[in-house]
Amino acid sequence: MEHRLDRREFLGVAGAAILLPRMTPPSIRFSVIGVNHSHINGMSRAVIRGGGELVAVYAKEPELAAAFVKEFPQAKVARSEQEILDSDVQLVLSAAIPDERAPIGIRVMKHGKDYLSDKPGITSLEQLAEVRRVQAQTKRIYSILYSERHEVRAAIKAGDLVQAGAIGRVVQTVNLAPHRIGNSEVGARPEWFWHKSRYGGILVDIGSHQADQFLYYTGSTKADVVSSQVANVAHKDKPEFEDFGDMVFRGDGGTGYVRLDWFTPNGLSTWGDGRLTILGTEGYIELRKYVDIAGRPGGNHLFIVDGKETRYIDCKDVELPFGPRFVSDVVNRTETAMPQAHTFLAMELVLKAQKQAQTFTQRT
Repeated sequence: MEHRLDRREFLGVAGAAILLPRMTPPSIRFSVIGVNHSHINGMSRAVIRGGGELVAVYAKEPELAAAFVKEFPQAKVARSEQEILDSDVQLVLSAAIPDERAPIGIRVMKHGKDYLSDKPGITSLEQLAEVRRVQAQTKRIYSILYSERHEVRAAIKAGDLVQAGAIGRVVQTVNLAPHRIGNSEVGARPEWFWHKSRYGGILVDIGSHQADQFLYYTGSTKADVVSSQVANVAHKDKPEFEDFGDMVFRGDGGTGYVRLDWFTPNGLSTWGDGRLTILGTEGYIELRKYVDIAGRPGGNHLFIVDGKETRYIDCKDVELPFGPRFVSDVVNRTETAMPQAHTFLAMELVLKAQKQAQTFTQRT
């Protein structure tokens, strides 16, 4: 079955940063199940920023629950997952181990609550089919916080510019997403990090961010995987791990290329030099999301070239709209933060890319 979005609806949501008036978001109550990735902190802050009240947290690992409560002292530690499922909160967040996120979301929806997962929110095509079935049955929200777009100010500004026609019609996105295995920021990686059955593969784990961006900036409402490949180049002691991958997408609104890797050197001041180039018929935009190497300090750098000039835009003060819109969607049963079909289509693309990826090896 082909899954697609209504193009007019999608473009309207993408341009909402320009079109929607600012308003005080309604308040909801939410809790957390699973805190195995530190992304849960940013997810929680986004919902709080939107007017959400954090109630409780449950984690199988007491030390992780304790760390979360240290960051968010207003959260009560629940004795079990069921305690949260049976509570009166409207929304549940999760950054559990990736292969556990979809099953948690299914249980959440069956208990009449909406769900916001860390990426990847789904790790297999079988999980995707079941999530789609339960979401359609329950009419609950199953969302995934693709934070490299929703929580990056330069990415928000780029969306505004694209929707305003600043570079004409988008032709292609080129997304480079290097990551660092471990440093003082992330510490040692847990054992599950190295096992493909737990994290889903590099194209699924990291690449869901980039599939989301490809769909959003090109306005594609249906898309296919043209090619994909993965490799374990430098971590032979971890045979299930993939440290390099790339993929090519073709959509009804444009094309996209994505490169993913775990090779960010220690000499870089941050965890990865994430870059996005959006090619249009009348210009192009380049984002240096997290660092402008040997250039301007900090992140959220945007460069735009059009028929008249080359400009630099510092995006550090751009507002992040996801939290307020998502909370409003929970209250009003709308899709202003991100269409449900888009959430699933981004995951479908990377799950298919991972499944059909060719594995290559390099000479030693």
